[in-house]
Amino acid sequence: MHDHWIGDRARNVELAAIRRVFELARSRKNIVNLSIGQPNFDVPEPIKAAAHAAIDQGHNGYSVAQGIQELRDKIAADLRSRYSHPDREVLITSGASGGLVLALMVALNPGDEVIVFDPYFAGYPHFVTLAGGEPVWIDTYPDFDIDLNKGRDALTPRTKMIIVNSPGNPTGKVLDRETLRGLALLARERKIMLVSDELYRSFCYDQPFASPAEFSDEVVVVDGFGKTYGMTGWRLGFCHGPRRFIDEMSKLQQCIYVCAPSMAQHAGIAAWDLDMSRFVRDYQRKRDWLCDALKDQYEFVKPGGAFYLFARVPWGDGASFVAEAIAHDLLLLPGQAFSRRDTHFRISYAVSDVTLERGATILQRLAARSGPARAADQ
Repeated sequence: MHDHWIGDRARNVELAAIRRVFELARSRKNIVNLSIGQPNFDVPEPIKAAAHAAIDQGHNGYSVAQGIQELRDKIAADLRSRYSHPDREVLITSGASGGLVLALMVALNPGDEVIVFDPYFAGYPHFVTLAGGEPVWIDTYPDFDIDLNKGRDALTPRTKMIIVNSPGNPTGKVLDRETLRGLALLARERKIMLVSDELYRSFCYDQPFASPAEFSDEVVVVDGFGKTYGMTGWRLGFCHGPRRFIDEMSKLQQCIYVCAPSMAQHAGIAAWDLDMSRFVRDYQRKRDWLCDALKDQYEFVKPGGAFYLFARVPWGDGASFVAEAIAHDLLLLPGQAFSRRDTHFRISYAVSDVTLERGATILQRLAARSGPARAADQ
């Protein structure tokens, strides 16, 4: 093929850090995998049964672009119980990432700036540039707290959007209510769109979940079913926000995705009523065990939610440390996949207890080293 077939949008999507990790791991057998960002529990049986029934009943074609009414009504009823926003509308999307891409494509014109807090979900910078925007980074190290003064100072006449993620990936950071309130009011004051990525809202361990939508009816929320119910491959997400904006997203979805998978939408009706608290408690237990196992060897901020621990490397940089971990049959992700820095690595503790214990044992051994092993040691 000809090189000019590849456009700049694709060329600018760079996932080299993650790709290198999986290439290094490909030759290893029996590797301990603490890299995957998805729950290790299976989809609950009532959700599977609802999907089977939907298929058997012929719900295999397109739904309307907005999503099936019964699922939208369930979500809307929950939102009414939490927010007094008469103009808030719901859109069912093809995954939470699909919803975020739609929101960015509706909002951004070429050159518009988007505030992104570093560390960030690996997809954010690419979603922004694909939509024609320019990321503006705000560093949140070492504690991953948002400094509202830094946020205010970063705003320019070109700022169109702020993206906030709590509980966060990769840090597990749960932002406090006052920070979210300040961010919502700042965005409202400056007429800037605030997008809240709430995909991990079910996984809050030490304090109740809070959303910036509690403080402003102008916030657009991106959410989904994948993490909470173990349905990551079902690609079922949803968004809610001001009706006019959601209507524009729906129009764009009709052109791009058409709709979320119809049988997954019917399964989502069953999922919405399920109590998943026992799984959340189990992940809190895993978090506590892992933090206790690593606290003497590694520096980290104890994650308040999600199922990740973002630890500082004990030597070298994130890329070299992760390469050494792979040489010892442990798969992690380097901090540079989620940040402009490469000082940390991400652990996912959404794994079995046996896998977590094996991974922690390898990490304890690696921390005792002063650097990569010599060839004779491998």
